[in-house]
Amino acid sequence: MYHVKEAFYTLQGEGAQAGRASVFCRFSGCNLWSGREADRATAKCTFCDTDFIGTDGVNGGKFASADALAAHIAALWPNHGSALQPNTISQTTSQATPYVVFTGGEPLLQLDAALIAALHRHGFEVAVETNGTLAPPLGIDWLCVSPKGNNSLTITQGDELKLVFPQADAPPEQFSSLDFSHFFLQPMDLAPLNLEKTTVAEATAYCMANPQWRLSLQMHKLAGFD
Repeated sequence: MYHVKEAFYTLQGEGAQAGRASVFCRFSGCNLWSGREADRATAKCTFCDTDFIGTDGVNGGKFASADALAAHIAALWPNHGSALQPNTISQTTSQATPYVVFTGGEPLLQLDAALIAALHRHGFEVAVETNGTLAPPLGIDWLCVSPKGNNSLTITQGDELKLVFPQADAPPEQFSSLDFSHFFLQPMDLAPLNLEKTTVAEATAYCMANPQWRLSLQMHKLAGFD
């Protein structure tokens, strides 16, 4: 059984794939925080701004099989019914590979090889945004790790390391020798405290001084899409 908080079609707003049309599938649950404010102060990750409790979000629900969830995700992609019939797809759609991003919470609590295989049968590339503390299943096409605090990483190689910045117990230099193709600093969203400009300036300065790292801004918030 898969528990999905929400699923929706949008553009990827962060990192190396920013601007790419994507289906986002947000799984319920996380291994670093319960999602409840009463537990935040004692959580292993204290700055999450995402609601991942339950299955009551848009297109959320419980799915009994990998095929059922894969079909649900595929239905959110434009012209999904023609996905396996290239001759019936418009020229614009046929040039775009369907892309799904699994996130959370922590997606690796639920994502498994069966679901990845089912989505590959629908023609999707499968991406994951994980905190890196759990081992990934085989078959993931794009693996993005976003370290949280001093929690030990199980995943030390992949396509993208995206570090929320600043974190006092997770400085960028701690991760710079890991085997990732892309390294991003993403300013922590502290808008309620009116400190977001400060974090952007600090992240920008660090990237300029350490050009291994690139700046990632949350495009979906700047442009106003989900």
